[in-house]
Amino acid sequence: MNKAIVQLMLILAAVWPGWASAQPATWDSQSGRMELSRFVEYWAEPSGPATLETVRNLRENQWQPNGKDSVSLGYGDEVYWFRVRIGNQGETSDPLFLEIGYPVLDHVEIYLVNNGELTEQHILGDKQPFHDRLVDHRNFLVPLTLSSGDNISVYVRVDTSSSMQVPLTLWDQADYYVAEQSRSMFEGLYYGIVLVMILYNLFVYIAVGERSFLYYVGYISAMPLFLASLHGVSFQYLWPEATRWNDQAIIVFLNLVILFGGAFSIRFINVSRTNHPIMNRLTLSLMVVAGLMALAGILVPYRLMILPTIVVAFLGCTGMLLLSIVRWIKKDLAARYYTLAWFFMLFGGIVLALSKFTMLPRNLLTENATQVGSAIGVILLSVALADRLNKEKKRSFEAQQRLLQEERKARLAQEKSLRIQREANTLLEQRVHERTQDLEVVNDQLRELSSTDALTGLKNRGHFDRAFSSAVVKAYRFGQPLSLLLLDIDHFKKFNDTYGHLVGDDCLQMVANCIRQYVTRPEDLAARYGGEEFVVLLPDTPEEGALRVAEKIRQEIERTGFRVSEEVLHLTVSIGVCAVCPHEADATKAIFCWADEALYEAKGRGRNQVVVSEPPPVQDARPAIV
Repeated sequence: MNKAIVQLMLILAAVWPGWASAQPATWDSQSGRMELSRFVEYWAEPSGPATLETVRNLRENQWQPNGKDSVSLGYGDEVYWFRVRIGNQGETSDPLFLEIGYPVLDHVEIYLVNNGELTEQHILGDKQPFHDRLVDHRNFLVPLTLSSGDNISVYVRVDTSSSMQVPLTLWDQADYYVAEQSRSMFEGLYYGIVLVMILYNLFVYIAVGERSFLYYVGYISAMPLFLASLHGVSFQYLWPEATRWNDQAIIVFLNLVILFGGAFSIRFINVSRTNHPIMNRLTLSLMVVAGLMALAGILVPYRLMILPTIVVAFLGCTGMLLLSIVRWIKKDLAARYYTLAWFFMLFGGIVLALSKFTMLPRNLLTENATQVGSAIGVILLSVALADRLNKEKKRSFEAQQRLLQEERKARLAQEKSLRIQREANTLLEQRVHERTQDLEVVNDQLRELSSTDALTGLKNRGHFDRAFSSAVVKAYRFGQPLSLLLLDIDHFKKFNDTYGHLVGDDCLQMVANCIRQYVTRPEDLAARYGGEEFVVLLPDTPEEGALRVAEKIRQEIERTGFRVSEEVLHLTVSIGVCAVCPHEADATKAIFCWADEALYEAKGRGRNQVVVSEPPPVQDARPAIV
């Protein structure tokens, strides 16, 4: 009898498909929460957008019952309509939330039909600015009131480039806020732990300069940003108006996780070209692909990038886990921490997946298993980096101690060698000092000889030229007067031809002695300029002083008798004087020319006299002629 009834029911279900549709959900106010996935029916739009009226007029056999604990239809270009019917058989009216717990859906239209009449309609999705939502929350929340005896049909149209997942949950509002506090606490704890680890490892990198810490900072920065983008936290708090970037951020940060994770893995567990050439090249290739896809993720649409990104992420996670296992087998101590950290990260994802398929109960721990596993992995890797740093410091300290011992031995040997060398150096320095003193005496003599005229004992022309240039620069710099006397023996050529060159040389010596008597200051200079010409340089001497010196020299030469055989002769000189305050640092030629003109003028006036030049006036801040 029972078998016949079952066969009859199967025949009726085949003839009347409405019997096979999902049953309405009945709200129980005592539970505080109801998963609606098993009560959901869905229908794919054939082509072009369908209106609510079209959907409501569909035959029952066109609706496909979900019948599972999760609504997940994968990736595709289809647009789906979902329907769930909710009834309240209780005696109270409860304020409720309808939650769609997948925050990366692009475009969501929600229609509430109560007892056959459309009462509310809302447009949600992450393509809308965040502040346009009914409730400021990372998931999509629709407030509704379910009165006693109400039968509400909820129609949801979803158009998205992400995975077609529509987890529908009905909440009592008070129970929802209680549960949300625990979820927020878990997420805040997770992001707090990650932020502390980022700052800690960043400071360590700045302190020690080890690149492993920098790669690790990049890795643990990209991971929470990816999870925050996937769970809608970043859209809520970081970029609530950037609707396009909200999709692209998932692609960019997931590829950066693979890029920095690969760089960190190669360096941390020492997968080099030497010990693992193939694995090293494969990991580097995967890192290059991930880096290029992260750049492409900024511009290329999400729907074209998501599947290749998932493939790269799967290969990256699998490859890094294999790297850790291989290095563990090779007895790399760092690989133990690394493998354990990856185990917790993957275990968190597995627990979350099992809870979605109802193989594990859905609670606070299973819902946040990904964050928990990721946080434990981050802490373990930070501990591993710190342990590695300590071991490297210990090895460095031991090597330093060995070097110190070797250095101590070398220092003793060096001290002995230095003692011997010091004694040799002392003896050598004594001999060098003696030779240096001898050389200085010889050099002084050579300098004196090189700057002195051999016949007269006065300075020669070369020494005068150098001293004259320096004196002009000094006079120009300090605004001091400078006097130049140019002397020439009158009729010396005739005297030389008459009495001979030897007598002429004695004559030059007599003139030099007369000049030397009146050039007495240390800074004054008398020199033989050439032949019978002499020059006298008088720094810081005005015209009156120069004229007085010139007259004394002229008179002394005139009254000094010069004996030639039995005859006493008297010589005379003509003197040209130039006294100026130089108007430029390189005025030597001009001053000498003015003194030379004055000398020729003295000769032209009859010789045996002193003539003062009159330099032309110059446009300068200080007077040119004193």
